[in-house]
Amino acid sequence: MRRNRGSFKRTEKEEQHKINRSIRAENVRLVGDNVETGVYTTKQALAIAEEQGVDLVEISPKADPPVCKVMDYKKFLYEQKKRDKSLKSKATKVIVKEIRFGPQTDDHDYEFKKKHAEKFLKEGAKLKAFVFFKGRSIVFKEQGQILLLKLAQDLEEYGKVEQMPRLEGKRMTMFIAPKKK
Repeated sequence: MRRNRGSFKRTEKEEQHKINRSIRAENVRLVGDNVETGVYTTKQALAIAEEQGVDLVEISPKADPPVCKVMDYKKFLYEQKKRDKSLKSKATKVIVKEIRFGPQTDDHDYEFKKKHAEKFLKEGAKLKAFVFFKGRSIVFKEQGQILLLKLAQDLEEYGKVEQMPRLEGKRMTMFIAPKKK
């Protein structure tokens, strides 16, 4: 018969470090603020941490003896989470906008879609232009390629071609990346 041991779940960050009584080594190298750096028994290190009202956190478990730091663990996790969030917000997000043509797109539709493509590239988004061939229109693949190359030439001042027109199944696709300012 198995007993339910409670529903306490540890987060990934908490499992990354052993804290306080979960440290199993006999001796530890103690570091931290307001602490005499050196090798102590785990009981002495825990006593020093409790005396200061903070946690004993195992930083480097593979070292001999393991390195433990005296610090406020919740504050450490909070600052680490905050740092990760700021790094994530600084990461650039690439937006890809799509424009679809038929192999026999007329001039008015082409101009209309070209204006949208200019706007997308000015906003800094990548452009995925493709010609979709329905049914037997695949026989006009040269027309589709000419259409995409004409678009690339018209958008030359706003972006550069990242991938030349390439036929993939019933689609001929071309990628244009915005020019850096």
